[in-house]
Amino acid sequence: MSDSGSGPQRINAIAVFCGSNTGLGELYIEAAKALGDEIGRRGMTLVYGGTHKGLMGLMADAAMAAGGRTHGVITQRLADRGHQHPGLHICEVVGDMRGRKARMALLADAFIALPGGIGTLEEFMEIWTLNQLGEIDKPAGLFDVGGYYQPFLSFIDHMIGQRFLPREHRNGIVVQSDTKSLIDGLQTFQRITVPKWM
Repeated sequence: MSDSGSGPQRINAIAVFCGSNTGLGELYIEAAKALGDEIGRRGMTLVYGGTHKGLMGLMADAAMAAGGRTHGVITQRLADRGHQHPGLHICEVVGDMRGRKARMALLADAFIALPGGIGTLEEFMEIWTLNQLGEIDKPAGLFDVGGYYQPFLSFIDHMIGQRFLPREHRNGIVVQSDTKSLIDGLQTFQRITVPKWM
C-alpha cells in the first residue's frame, strides 16, 4: 500500500553514492558515465562525494560534459590527501563523514547508489532508513548494473521472511538497470505509508 501522491516529484538535484574505485572491467565505468550523462542531459545537479577518483570522478566528468552542474561534498581529510575534483562547479569541504552525509542529504531531492563498497552501501542504507522512519521524504534508488545489487536484495527478502521488515517496504526503493528508467522511477515514486512496526 502506498500513498497516491500528487504526481511526479520535482527533482532538481540527485545525490549519487558510488565507488571511489572503478570495479572489475568496463561495465561499471560505462554505467557511471551513463548516469552522469543522464543527470547532465536532464539539466539536474549531481551531488556526490567531491573526488576525482574511481566511478565518482568519471560520473562527475560525464555530468559536466552533458551540461549538468556538479556539487561535491568532501571531507577535510580527503581534500588534504589530494582527492578533491578540481573542475566542479561547487565543492564544499566538511569536517567528517557524518557532516558529509548530512550535507548531501540536505542538498539532494533524490538519491541513487551505483555499485560500490561498504561506504556506498552504508550511505544508501542511512537514506533508506530515514525515509522509512519519516525523517525525510526523498526517493532513493539502486542502479543495478549487471545485477550487482541482486545479492543485497536477496538479503532484504531474507529480512522480510524473518519478519524484521514489512513486505511493503521492499518497494520503498526504486531498482532499475538503466539510467532513464531509474530517474523516471524516482520522479514517479510513491511513498510507502505502511508502518515499519509489525
